[in-house]
Amino acid sequence: MAYPKPTRRSWAEPFKIKVVEPLKTTSRQHRVKAIEEAGHNTFLLRSEDVYIDFLTDSGTNAMSDYQWAGMMLGDEAYAGSKNFYHLESNMRKYYGYKYLVPTHQGRGAEHIISQILIKPGDFIPGNMYFTTTREHQERAGGTFVDIIIDEAHDPDSTHPFKGNVDLQKLEGLIKKVGAKKIPYISVAATVNMAGGQPISMENMKAVRKLATKHGIRVILDATRAIENAYFIKLREKGCQKKSVAGILKELCSYTDAATMSGKKDLLVNIGGFLAINDEKIFDEARNMVVVFEGLHTYGGLAGRDMEAMARGMEEMVKEDYLRARIGQVEYLGQKLMDWEVPIVKPIGGHAVFLDARRILEHIPQDKFPAQTLAAEIYIDSGVRTMERGIVSAGRDPKTGEHRHPKLELVRVTIPRRVYTQAHMDVTAESVLEVHENRKRIKGLKMVYEPKYLRFFQARFDRI
Repeated sequence: MAYPKPTRRSWAEPFKIKVVEPLKTTSRQHRVKAIEEAGHNTFLLRSEDVYIDFLTDSGTNAMSDYQWAGMMLGDEAYAGSKNFYHLESNMRKYYGYKYLVPTHQGRGAEHIISQILIKPGDFIPGNMYFTTTREHQERAGGTFVDIIIDEAHDPDSTHPFKGNVDLQKLEGLIKKVGAKKIPYISVAATVNMAGGQPISMENMKAVRKLATKHGIRVILDATRAIENAYFIKLREKGCQKKSVAGILKELCSYTDAATMSGKKDLLVNIGGFLAINDEKIFDEARNMVVVFEGLHTYGGLAGRDMEAMARGMEEMVKEDYLRARIGQVEYLGQKLMDWEVPIVKPIGGHAVFLDARRILEHIPQDKFPAQTLAAEIYIDSGVRTMERGIVSAGRDPKTGEHRHPKLELVRVTIPRRVYTQAHMDVTAESVLEVHENRKRIKGLKMVYEPKYLRFFQARFDRI
C-alpha cells in the first residue's frame, strides 16, 4: 500500500530531556476554589495549583547543561567579577553596543534610562506601549504616544511586520511638540502587546534616518530581539541568506541604546542590562545603577547569573533552536486557527494571543472579557494564561478613566525549552472547550485595584 507523502516534514526539539519536574494535576472543584481565592487573577494563583504554566516566558525558561556548568564558575567578588567581563564581551559581539550596565532585570534598565533622559512634559513615541516601559516613562514625567501602524491594532490583519512604526505618525508628533520635547523613540522588537509581532529591518532603517534628521535618539527594547531577527530572516526580502546573529547586530546598529530583559531571549531565570553607545549617558547610568541596583560590575546580579546570561547569548543565535522555539508557538496557534478559535494573526514569536473580544463578544470591555477568559481556561484544565487588555492598559493618569485598548487579548505564553508538543495539544483542547461553551460565561467586576501595574495584583468577583 502506498502512503501519501507528507506536505511538510516534521521537526523535533534540538535537545533531549535530562532532568524533569513533576507536574500536579487537580480536580475542577480544586481549581474553582483556587481561582476564587486568587480573585480571578491568574497572577495570584499559587504555582503548585497550576498544571501547565503559560503565564509568561519571563524567567521561566529551561537552562542548558552549558549554562548550568557556567553557574558553577560564578565569580562572586563584589567588584570586577570575571563573569561581568564575559557578559560585556558577548554583548558587544552579539548586540554591538559599546557599554554595558547590568541590572537585576529589564525594568531596572527601563527605570535608569527613563530617569536619565526624560524630563517632565516630554513625549516618548513608541510602537505600542508595554506595561513596565510606559510606567517608568510616566513616573519620569513623560507621556507615551503610540506610533505603531494601524494594522497592529487589528487582530485579523496578516501584515508580516505589524510591529512597524508609522513614519507619518512619528513625523506628525515631531512637528506638533518639537524634537526637543522627544528624548528618544522607543522601539520594541518584537511588540509584545500587539501579539509578539516583529518590526522590519527596512522600517528600523527608516526610523533611524528620520530620528537622525531631527537629532532624536532611538532606544531599543531588545527583550525578544533575536526572535524578531528570525522573523526578518523568514519574511523580509533579501534577508533569507543572512545569519540571524548578523541580522540582530544590524538591527541594533540603527539604535543608540537598548534595554534588555535577559529572562526571555537569553534563556535565564533572572537578569537584564542596559546597553549604551553614548559615553556620557553610560557614565550617568553607571553612577545611577549603584544607587538602585548594585555596583556597576554586578547590577543586582550574582556572578553566576551573569555567566548564565553570557552563555545564553551564544545559544540564542543557534538557528535550529530558534526554528524549534518559533515552531512550537506556531504549532499551538495553527491548531487553534484550524478549529476557528479567534487569535491574533500572524502567530507571534513568544505566545499565541487569543482574541477575547471576539470569543466573549457578549461581555463588554468594562466587564473584563480577557481577564474572564484566562480564569475560565484555568478552571477547565489548570492551564495558566494571562490577560492583555483593559486591565493591563490601566487608567489614564490625567482623567482616571480606564484606557480602552482595541486589542482585548489573552496571552498563552510559551517558556523556552520547557514543554512538549503534548502540552500544546492539551492547551489547545482546553481553549477549544472553553470557546465552545463561551455563551454561558459571564464577566467580572474589579473589587481591588492597586495603584501601579494593576494587572499583577488586582482582584475580581464574578458578576
